[in-house]
Amino acid sequence: MSLSETLRQKGLVLRDTLGIGMTTPVDNRVHLDAAIAWLKLAQDVTGNGGVAQTFLVRSRRWAPSYPETTGYIIPTLYRYAALAGDDDCRVRARRMADWEIDIQLPGGGVLAGALGDSDQPTVFNTGQVIFGWVRAFEEERNEAYRDAAVRASAWLCDIMDDDGCWRQFGSPMTGKSVNTYNTRSAWSLARTHEITGEQRFLDAAVRNCEWALTQARSNGWLDTNCLQDNTQPFTHTIAYAMRGLLEIGDYAGREDFIQAARQIGDAMIAALPADGFMPGRFDQDWRPTVKWSCLTGDCQLGINWGRLFQITGDARYRDATTRILGFVKRTQRLAGDEREMIGAIKGAHPINGGYHPWQLPNWATKFYADALMMDAANRDVGGYGLKGPAA
Repeated sequence: MSLSETLRQKGLVLRDTLGIGMTTPVDNRVHLDAAIAWLKLAQDVTGNGGVAQTFLVRSRRWAPSYPETTGYIIPTLYRYAALAGDDDCRVRARRMADWEIDIQLPGGGVLAGALGDSDQPTVFNTGQVIFGWVRAFEEERNEAYRDAAVRASAWLCDIMDDDGCWRQFGSPMTGKSVNTYNTRSAWSLARTHEITGEQRFLDAAVRNCEWALTQARSNGWLDTNCLQDNTQPFTHTIAYAMRGLLEIGDYAGREDFIQAARQIGDAMIAALPADGFMPGRFDQDWRPTVKWSCLTGDCQLGINWGRLFQITGDARYRDATTRILGFVKRTQRLAGDEREMIGAIKGAHPINGGYHPWQLPNWATKFYADALMMDAANRDVGGYGLKGPAA
């Protein structure tokens, strides 16, 4: 590594650690427009319709297209298109949905990892792409999207164990087969039920949440709920599990699922400092175990609190969304010479923190955009009153 590059990297860490040159937060729409522009760039660089998994800051290169997150970026682009009157986002969302069909495996599942990493399907990625196909069908009424969602949902049902747990086809990228955060995959089955009425899909979604609650401690903390270390899950996977419980609970009328999600949400609010800087991992007693922030998890928690506000009317949740976004906004560059850095959200803050260090993962920016739209909608600012929860 050259001396200039060494100094550049040390400078990035120092800036983040000392809070030098951080962005002064402005209106949500300014931050949102920059985030969407970056997601468009991340699609353009691949040339195949998918969205690049991440931008690698150290090597200054883009990773290949990532089926999993391209899938749930689709609803984000449709939502922004409705808000901003951006027809380009609609075209891009269709291109993503079509690409996902092109690479769907014969059995209905979706590939693990980024394009080229694996030839095997995995549960979580399949669930996340279903969100895109369902939303594309709702927007376009193209039966090809519903058919793809049904095939993927049938595969998920076929490989689910009788107790509602998925023990097969865990991600080969993590080496873990049992994950409580697959409640978010189960939520995709409920979404397929919305467009088909096929009871099998909703029943399977409910069973998975019932299994997940067998992993819950009395304080709401969930076992087997991390990509790497189940003793101290990321806020990213804590939020994934919470969201699945919350949305399936709301859709299926299961108050026990909603209460489980609310218990998690309350624990996270109790840990949220006044400045919005949320530590990135928590142990079984809801104590933070690291001093860096998982920005992806921050944005997801903001969305989850926003949904709790919509469901319960408790203003604490709306205010928590605004507070945590106040911090994440400060980490988003809105100007500069490096186009790849403008508008994106890092994996962690500081940039060398323990969640996707030195990266700009596309899902961090996706969830940030969703959280910004959620925050503005809940405060009835700027015409964000859009139908339904973003995936």
